[in-house]
Amino acid sequence: MLDDQNGGDVKPIARIKGLRVEFQTKDGPVLGVEDVSFDINPGETVCVVGESGSGKSVSSLSLMRLVEFGGGAITGGQLWFDRPAADDVDLVTTDPEIMRSMRGNEIGMIFQEPMTALNPVFTVGRQMTEGLRLHKNIGKAEADARALELLREVRIPEPERRLAQYPHELSGGMRQRVVIAMALACKPRLLIADEPTTALDVTIQAEILALMDRLKRETGTAVMFITHDMAVVAQMADRVVVMFRGNKVEEGPVAEIFENPQHPYTKALLAAVPKLGEMTGKAYPEPMKLLGSEKNAIHPIPGTNEALLTVRNLTTRFPVKGGFLRRTVANVHAVEDLSFTLNKGQTLSLVGESGCGKSTAGRSILRLVDPLSGEINLDGKDIMALDPAALREARLDMQMIFQDPFASLNPQMQLSDQVAEPIHNFATLKGAAVQERVGMLFDRVELPRSFMRRFPHELSGGQRQRVAIARALALNPKLIIADEAVSALDVSVQAQVLNLMMELQAELGLSFLFISHDMAVVERVSHRVGVMYLGRIVELGLRAQVFENPQHPYTQALMKAVPIADPRQRKDESELNFKPIPSPIHPVGYMPAPSVYREVSPGHLVLETDSGY
Repeated sequence: MLDDQNGGDVKPIARIKGLRVEFQTKDGPVLGVEDVSFDINPGETVCVVGESGSGKSVSSLSLMRLVEFGGGAITGGQLWFDRPAADDVDLVTTDPEIMRSMRGNEIGMIFQEPMTALNPVFTVGRQMTEGLRLHKNIGKAEADARALELLREVRIPEPERRLAQYPHELSGGMRQRVVIAMALACKPRLLIADEPTTALDVTIQAEILALMDRLKRETGTAVMFITHDMAVVAQMADRVVVMFRGNKVEEGPVAEIFENPQHPYTKALLAAVPKLGEMTGKAYPEPMKLLGSEKNAIHPIPGTNEALLTVRNLTTRFPVKGGFLRRTVANVHAVEDLSFTLNKGQTLSLVGESGCGKSTAGRSILRLVDPLSGEINLDGKDIMALDPAALREARLDMQMIFQDPFASLNPQMQLSDQVAEPIHNFATLKGAAVQERVGMLFDRVELPRSFMRRFPHELSGGQRQRVAIARALALNPKLIIADEAVSALDVSVQAQVLNLMMELQAELGLSFLFISHDMAVVERVSHRVGVMYLGRIVELGLRAQVFENPQHPYTQALMKAVPIADPRQRKDESELNFKPIPSPIHPVGYMPAPSVYREVSPGHLVLETDSGY
C-alpha cells in the first residue's frame, strides 16, 4: 500500500496472500480463515480487529507456522516474508528447521495469556535468556546482562530481583511485560501481538501500549496487533484490517476506518463501543443504541432515592502465614474502612486496578469472605449478625455474577438445571412451575429455549454470561453484584449484555453493585461511582461528579490512562505518570488511619487520609 506513495521504495516485511486455514473435526473440516490478504510494512502497526472466531489469531499463528500444532492446516495461499540477508521466503513451504531459526529471532510473538505463555517451573531469567543463547549464540553472562536491560526497557521495578523469580510471583501486568521483553529480546523485524492488553488494567494497558509504540519507533519493527478493543486500535494503529467470519471485510488507514466506515459490520462494531465522555450532560444511565437492534426506544433509568444497601467501615484482611509454626506474620489489607450507600433500582460502580480490593469488597458484602469488622445492612437486615441458616435465607435477596462464566457454570449439568438449581435449593417453586420459570428466564436474557438442553461448552462466552445472569435472576433478588461481568466479552456482545442488564434494572427495579476496571463501561451504566485504591474508596460521588470533575490525583491518573476510540485523541507517553502501587501487606499490629473525607460538593467525597498516592 505504501509502495505507490513512496515510489515503490518501501518493501513490505510480510505479505499475506489468499490465506486459507482449515481445522479437522469429527464433523469434517471447519474453516478458520477463508481468504485473507494484506501487507505489513516496516515501522508500521497494522491492527487486525474482529470478534472471537473471526480468524484473527489463526492468521497470526499461521505466520508463525504454529497453527499446525493446534490441529490446523494451511490449505491455500502464500505467506511471503522479507529476510534481510536472503531471498523472500514463502513461510507456507519453508523447512521446519529454518522456521525454528526464524521464530523468536526474526518474528516475535506476544501471546494473549501471559501465564500460559510462560513456563511455571523456570525462573523469569532462564526463560528470557533461552532465546538469546539459542539464536544469538552468546554466553550466559552476556545473555543475563541483555535480559536485565530488556526488563528495564519494559519498566519493571527491581529488575534484578525479578530475574530470579518465577512467573506465579509476578502480577498479570508484570508477566505481560516479561512476555513483551522476551518477544523483543532478539530484535525481531516483525512483532505479532495477540490481544496483549485484554486482561490488564487501564493504567498498565496504557503503559504497555506506549511502551510498544516507543519500541516500534526506536527499532523500526513492524507490528501486527490483534485486538477486539476499538479504543486500543485508535491509540495504536496506522492501518486497520477488519475481519469477520474468516474473511477480511474492510481495510484502510485508521482515521478513515473510524470516521468513514464502509462495511455494515465495521459500522456495527464502532456503534457498540462505549466511548468515554459519551454520557456527559446526562443525569441517568441509559442503554446503548445498537445498529440492527429492534429496541430503539432508549429511556434513562432514574432508580429511586431509597437506600437498599448500606455499608459502613467494612474491613477485610487476609493473614500471611510464615515460619516453622505457620503463625500469622503479616496481614493483607484487602479492604480498609469502606463506606457507601446503594439505592434501590440504581447502580453503584467500584472501579480501580487489580489488587485494589474491589472483588474482595463484593465478596465481603455477600459474606463469601468473612469481613474483620464493619456493618452491612441490606434492606433492613444486618448481614454481619446473621448465623449460617439466616445468612442462607438472606442470600435470596442477593446474588452474584462472576467474572468468568465458564468457571462459574458446572460443565456436567444442562443449562436448564443450572438455572433451576437456586429455585430447587430454596424451594421457591415446585413441579411444572420451575420449568416455566426457567423458560421465562431464558426469554428474559434473550436466549432461545432450545439452549436449555445444552451444556456450557456448547455456548460462546457472551451466551454463557447470559446464562449466569439468568441464574442470578432465578430467585428475584434485590441486589446483584456483577464482578467484572463483561470484561472478557467482545465489544458487540458486551454492549448487548450491558443493555440487557440495564433493561432488567428498569423493568425489575434491580440494584447492581458493578465491579469493573473499564472506565467507559462504568460511565455508561452507573448512577454513582466509587474509585478504589489500596482497599479504600478515594473518591465517591454521582457519575457526573466523578467523571466530569475528578478531584483525587489517582482518579485523575486513571482518567488520563483510558484510551479513547478516536484516532485524533491519542495519548502521549509523557501524559502517563503512574506511581508504583505500594504493597497492601502490613505487619501484625499495624493500625491504619481511619478514612477521612472532604466534601467537594453535596454527595461528592474525596479521601483526605494519605493513601500513598
